[in-house]
Amino acid sequence: MEREELDRLKHLFGRNLIGPEELQPFFERLGWGTEFTIPELNYSYEQLEQCASDYLLVMGVATVGGNPVTVRTLREVFGVDPDVSEPCFYNQDWYMHEDFIDQPLQSRWYLLRREVVEASRAVMPEQLMAADYTFPPAILCAFAFFACWFYYGEKLWYHDFVWCCDTDHNGDRIYVGKYHDVDGVNKNGFSVHRHLALRNCYAAVTVK
Repeated sequence: MEREELDRLKHLFGRNLIGPEELQPFFERLGWGTEFTIPELNYSYEQLEQCASDYLLVMGVATVGGNPVTVRTLREVFGVDPDVSEPCFYNQDWYMHEDFIDQPLQSRWYLLRREVVEASRAVMPEQLMAADYTFPPAILCAFAFFACWFYYGEKLWYHDFVWCCDTDHNGDRIYVGKYHDVDGVNKNGFSVHRHLALRNCYAAVTVK
């Protein structure tokens, strides 16, 4: 990608761009080196102009310095203890044997909405998908979160969870985000959770 094209994207997106320059502090923090490939732009400028005010334009990379960019590898770098360093992941391990945390980010550009859609709050994901919502992968959300933190000093989805396209081995949908617990009960950390679907093993007993 030519410098002229990157400058055009910067002019169009401003603080909504996460390109090669904006990724440098994040990559330096990873400590993997700075060897990566800049993918060709996979959106038309008409699409970009329509989304520039509400969406982040994120340059996804599959590997940095030969290391795969996955939820697992990011967790290994940033850890799970905010008392040691921030940003970090929220301390939980239920997903360590799930396939989705080893799915690498694709080497392509992504348009990822910066703020949650207000009308989507407290709506079941199945309803949202039926209404043509397209959920991002968990690794893209984590990648964008840490990149924005290190370059812009911004904490995406600080008090919100966002649905992802990933599911666990039971088919339960993954959701991520909510770095800070507004009630102060839980420690800080980028959360990775699953929404448990109702199955036959969920039932009730009664007490008298």
